Amino acid sequence: MNKYILPVSVFGTVFGVAVLLKEHMTGGRCTSKATLTGKTVVITGANTGIGKETARDLAKRGGRIIMGCRDMEKCETAAKEIRGNTLNPHVYACQLDLASMKSIREFAEKIKQKEQRVDVLINNAGVMRCPEGKTEDGFDMQFGVNHLGHFLLTNLLLDKLKESAPSRVINLASLAHIVGKMDFEDLHWEKKKFDTKQAYCQSKLANVLFTRELAKRLQGTGVTVNAVHPGVVATELGRHTNLHQSRFSTTVLSPFFTLLVKSPELGAQPSIYLAVSEEVEGVTGAYYDVMTEKEPWPQALDEDVALRLWEVSSRLVGLEEEGQLKPPTEVQSRAAQPALTQPSGQSADVGAEGL
Repeated sequence: MNKYILPVSVFGTVFGVAVLLKEHMTGGRCTSKATLTGKTVVITGANTGIGKETARDLAKRGGRIIMGCRDMEKCETAAKEIRGNTLNPHVYACQLDLASMKSIREFAEKIKQKEQRVDVLINNAGVMRCPEGKTEDGFDMQFGVNHLGHFLLTNLLLDKLKESAPSRVINLASLAHIVGKMDFEDLHWEKKKFDTKQAYCQSKLANVLFTRELAKRLQGTGVTVNAVHPGVVATELGRHTNLHQSRFSTTVLSPFFTLLVKSPELGAQPSIYLAVSEEVEGVTGAYYDVMTEKEPWPQALDEDVALRLWEVSSRLVGLEEEGQLKPPTEVQSRAAQPALTQPSGQSADVGAEGL
């Protein structure tokens, strides 16, 4: 028996080091022990991947979890699994299709009528580099789901978030915003040849611009809003990226991807951190790369483009006449100025895009 002790010990040590190295390379875990008893969390796209693991963790912390998903069968199954795993009975599946303005409004109305409060809104759902297509309302699929859907949902829930303050909004962005450009003349790819990668990057840039503009409009309300790039995560979101389709990528690159690509559980840690951590209490308008606050790319810092995006988005989703949050004084003064032309994007490339 003694002859097996050394090999087993070596294997255990190597395995342990590999696990620790992977966690270090991928950003680690949220260490906050904060609980969510008496608080309500709304998470979009929570039936799989990052969203599901975020829901599971926050349910363990005692939160009342509302999972907004397009596929109700999968959502009900995930909610049942999380209830059983966490012994938290307050985990609910609710119909939400972010490609439908009608569905978003119905979902928001249910939340406003049935929920006493909304303490955390996690705009997690998204599509990535999918084939060309339009939403129910005629928007480019990626821009419509990733930005416009969450833009509308967040605005519709703002009163509930303010009533529940201090509360938090978390927008899942991406490092891909660094090559994004806002083409206000053709947001939905009706005039130029469709480029699925650039369409995705535009939608992720919109996430960061929306975060920063919303943070300004929420000053003094007790509601904070931050954007986060969760890292590169192995989820269904990447099914259109064609990674590992060649023999070279599967044999040569796989070991590196195994080390650098996160599991959904690790990928959920940044969202969990922003939802519960005491360290980010009061922080708003920030961009996080995993769990480290960083300055986003220059085009995401353009206040005039952020304001223009807000105005265009408001018109597209029909919020102009619905009394959305009044802009602060400095924003009103900027709105009176002629709209600037879109900024030129940085020339860069993203080897493996995160969620």
